[in-house]
Amino acid sequence: MKMLRGCVAMAVAGVALAGAGCSPKKIELSEVRPAIADGTVDPAEWGKLYPKQYQLWKQTSEPTPAGKSRYKKGWDVGEENPDKIDEYPFLALLYNGWAFGTEYKEPRGHFYMVQDQLEVDPGRYKAGGSCLTCKTPYAPTLQKQLGRDYFAQPYQEIRGKIPKADQTLGVACIDCHDNRDMSLKISRGFTLGKALEKLGVDQSKLTRQDLRTLACAQCHVTYSIPKDADMKSTDVFFPWDGSKWGGITIENIIKKLRSNKPSGEWTQSVTGFKLAFIRHPEFELFSNNSVHWQAGVTCADCHMPASDVAGQKVSDHRIMSPLKNDLKACKQCHDDSPEQMREKIFAIQDRVMSQFIRSGYATATDAKLFEMAHKARAFGKKLDETLYAQAKDHYEEAFYRVVFIGAENSVGFHNPDEAQRVLGDALSHAAAAERQLRELLARAGVDVPAKVDLELAKYLNNRGVKKLMFKAEHEIKDPFAGK
Repeated sequence: MKMLRGCVAMAVAGVALAGAGCSPKKIELSEVRPAIADGTVDPAEWGKLYPKQYQLWKQTSEPTPAGKSRYKKGWDVGEENPDKIDEYPFLALLYNGWAFGTEYKEPRGHFYMVQDQLEVDPGRYKAGGSCLTCKTPYAPTLQKQLGRDYFAQPYQEIRGKIPKADQTLGVACIDCHDNRDMSLKISRGFTLGKALEKLGVDQSKLTRQDLRTLACAQCHVTYSIPKDADMKSTDVFFPWDGSKWGGITIENIIKKLRSNKPSGEWTQSVTGFKLAFIRHPEFELFSNNSVHWQAGVTCADCHMPASDVAGQKVSDHRIMSPLKNDLKACKQCHDDSPEQMREKIFAIQDRVMSQFIRSGYATATDAKLFEMAHKARAFGKKLDETLYAQAKDHYEEAFYRVVFIGAENSVGFHNPDEAQRVLGDALSHAAAAERQLRELLARAGVDVPAKVDLELAKYLNNRGVKKLMFKAEHEIKDPFAGK
């Protein structure tokens, strides 16, 4: 079963595609090399046979070029990697009661995957060993050895079971490659493997092109960490129930999360609602019938393009945004100049960013209206329970859509039409919830101002053990404000 269709000449987001094809030719090793010993985790050992790839991988420890991306500065040269709470202040309100509402730093390179966890507010790894599933190459071994305890035991206890020299090692060669022949593999059978089974995918028939995306999809996906009655983690799973290959929808993700009680990982302070969460769903957005997906383009084609190192073509293991790599990957398919492509990418991202910010503030307004309703109930006011239930339903539908796009790291570019559809629906749900809540409060005799005070300073300042304060200079404003 061939999963990804071959490339075709077509227009992608208004950028002309060359007819020669969209995927680079397979990069062949120049010579046959001996197999790496089974169980070898240390990238330096792999680097003895593959020094060029190893040196490129090490560059994930370096800051990325500054001034290349409009919205994803991340860890750029000369810049402080920003906190999403500062970039999008409404998230401080929506995530209050949850560690993501305390500190939600933009990540550094793959080299720092574990180190970034250790430096973020400690509330972020209360989910125990589950938090290491995408971060350490030892996760598959630990899960196999410990079973349920791997998920439930405290984060630092599980990390302590990793050999000391590798306790801060992030993604490594062994996560993606077979040590005998360097072919791509799925090492996370206990997460991605199970999720592919839900989609009816025959993993024995996956092609190399499929794996050039699925190797990344081991981590660049959303996942749920279900809890038991004591709020101990019991698993890590991808909420793909009801979806299909090439069509993992936000509707099905939300349906699974909302209907699966153990997925309620936290309680939102402002509303008191127990909620699930959505994390970095790059694969879900990209693979949901996007134009690049239809054209047979893979994650590696864009984020690991062929690089000439000392006369040899190798995949660029630095792994960065095409924007920060001067759109070299895009030249494989597109006739437009880098400047033209950059402007068209920014135009897409501007539209998505505007919708994201507007839907975020609209959803935050709903949360404050629920807070008002709960206070009214506490003072003996009678609420219309039918209206309340309808408003809650719309609110949660809006909330998860906002989180989905906010957690996805392309600012919509991985699938522009779908990103705008999701956010358009978020705005519609948020507006419906607001209408119902205003009617509910009016019936209860509560005066509601035309503009609801979000009291953002209360949520933005003195966050967590570090007592973090809002950094206004990092806030991202609606590019279409007032238009």
